[in-house]
Amino acid sequence: MLRVFVAGGTGLVGRHLIKRLVSRGDQVICLSRDRESALKILPPEVEVIEGHPVIPGDWQSRPAECDAVINLAGEPVFDGFWTKGRKRKIRRSRLSSTFNLVESVEHCDHPLIFINASAVGFYGDGGSGALSEVSQPGEGFLARLACEWEHTAQQAESENVRVVMLRLGIVLAADGGALPKIIKPFNWGLGGKLGNGRQYFPWIHIQDLMDAILFILENEACVGPVNVSVPTPPTQKEFTHALAQRLDKPARFPVPRFVLQMVMGERATALLQSQRVVPNVLKINGFRFKLEDLDEALEDLI
Repeated sequence: MLRVFVAGGTGLVGRHLIKRLVSRGDQVICLSRDRESALKILPPEVEVIEGHPVIPGDWQSRPAECDAVINLAGEPVFDGFWTKGRKRKIRRSRLSSTFNLVESVEHCDHPLIFINASAVGFYGDGGSGALSEVSQPGEGFLARLACEWEHTAQQAESENVRVVMLRLGIVLAADGGALPKIIKPFNWGLGGKLGNGRQYFPWIHIQDLMDAILFILENEACVGPVNVSVPTPPTQKEFTHALAQRLDKPARFPVPRFVLQMVMGERATALLQSQRVVPNVLKINGFRFKLEDLDEALEDLI
């Protein structure tokens, strides 16, 4: 049994992860800005403490009591235009929360794993080249943010603390995240590829993501950045075609680059970037994906 401290536990990934941790007998402490709301969402076995991860407080005494700290906290990236104020809020929500958690384990006197969320946005637009954990960072707001985020998390590393940064692909789940938003225009008969559709689309089924995190918790060879997405990502056009077939809906309304940029502003660049991400660290250490086939994954989720 592990004692696990989770920040960002009421989001999509956090809810699924906490459920898995509890089901296998782990003791979970969840930090939440709204304790009453979290208690309604999370399993009754979870200890919920109130506090804001961005703001230092009494909650910082708890992470070092645990065997694992998992930080999933952060403002949604695609909610609202990337104004200067919005960018500052997104950046602060990630860097300040991570810094406060790093401080909380600074004097940890026992083995602890510090798992911090990151994203494949680290790579920027990688074209058609394979992007492994040793690939260089890209350019743009999300790439710079991911670099800063990972650098902050890395400061937790010590003789007792193993640090892992999860470079997450697009998480597909039935109960939230990207998939319901992607499906919506198809249900209206307006589905289609984005831009030219040749950009690679790195995705991960929510259950494979859960399995990967549990695998990393137990496998001490997993250190530093870890790509968490399927080994052979499709292009955006291939993903769109598979989704349209699964929904039995047409996909004949491509969205040109200039339209995306008019509607979404700078955020459109993230949707048009190509990231052929390969999860080398997971593969080398023996992790096996269960739902890496796109058709099977969509059949499971839809």
